[in-house]
Amino acid sequence: MVAPQPAQAVPPGTYAYVTNFNANTVSVINTRTNTVAVMVPVGNAPWEVAVSPNGTRTYVTNRADDTVSVINTATDTVVATVPVGLEPLGVAVSPDGTRAYVTNFSANTVSVIKTKTNTVVATIPVGAAPIGVAVSPNGTRAYVTNSDADTVSVIKTKTNTVVATIPVGAFPFGVAVSPNGTRAYVTNLNDDTASVIKTKTNTVVATIPVGDAPQGVAVSPNGTRAYVVNADAGTVSVIKTKTNTVVATIPVGAAPREVAVSPNGTRAYVTNANADTVSVIKTATNTVGATIPVGDLPFGVAIGVVPCPGHGKPGHGKPDHGKPGHGKPGHDRSTTATVPASGNCTPA
Repeated sequence: MVAPQPAQAVPPGTYAYVTNFNANTVSVINTRTNTVAVMVPVGNAPWEVAVSPNGTRTYVTNRADDTVSVINTATDTVVATVPVGLEPLGVAVSPDGTRAYVTNFSANTVSVIKTKTNTVVATIPVGAAPIGVAVSPNGTRAYVTNSDADTVSVIKTKTNTVVATIPVGAFPFGVAVSPNGTRAYVTNLNDDTASVIKTKTNTVVATIPVGDAPQGVAVSPNGTRAYVVNADAGTVSVIKTKTNTVVATIPVGAAPREVAVSPNGTRAYVTNANADTVSVIKTATNTVGATIPVGDLPFGVAIGVVPCPGHGKPGHGKPDHGKPGHGKPGHDRSTTATVPASGNCTPA
């Protein structure tokens, strides 16, 4: 006898999750159809969002509630609300899915959530007014932008301690790590630049002029491109990572904030805060192929693959304690994969 499966709010497949800051919701976009499949109520003033590697959970920071909402992606319902620090903004999940890292803007700390129990197991002091956070692909380091200190804190995840502080540009905002872990890309909002950090040495090896007020940043799965959202310019700068130069500038909607790249690298999703839309960029041509209406003041965006029912358990896995910053930039392939399907269930 086959055990009954939990109700599935959306079919298995690839989805983009968008926080709507003024609506207190998350829009769940079906990337195959570029339509909103579900709107999920969360906490007050949702800011950023991250999806677990196995696609079963989505984590949303609620800036006005000092909490994180945990969404079960199979049912698109909030299954836990985790108290964190004052004004949580950024969130990132470890590659093994066992930890979520949350920046607390007004507390100058990072909360470490154990995802199996949805409890905070550590609080790490960092620099002033932290915003962005990203975890290295091997899980050994977390990078945090300290906007009022003009620095990046490097956290050793095994000990939950800051092991390096890297000077960058003025008001660092977003951060993303290359798929092979050798580079971290930081947007400097007040400098209109992006800093490129060599993770092996924790030093800035390049500073790239981009557009006006850069905020979000994401790296393609193969590591060859970095996408920087320029909030005041209404554009996205496309950086060729091999040369650290801007090779394209793409007009999007009004006041774009964040960007996420699809697992196969063919699309980039950009939130347009003042247009209440998401622009879908075709990365092969660097053009906008679709514009999707979402909720009021969209901000954060993350992409995940929802598995077939019964596949993937949250918070299970062993931390990877490899060495940071080994590999060749621009030649890594995506490690994102769908969960193997059984029966007639096939993720999109």
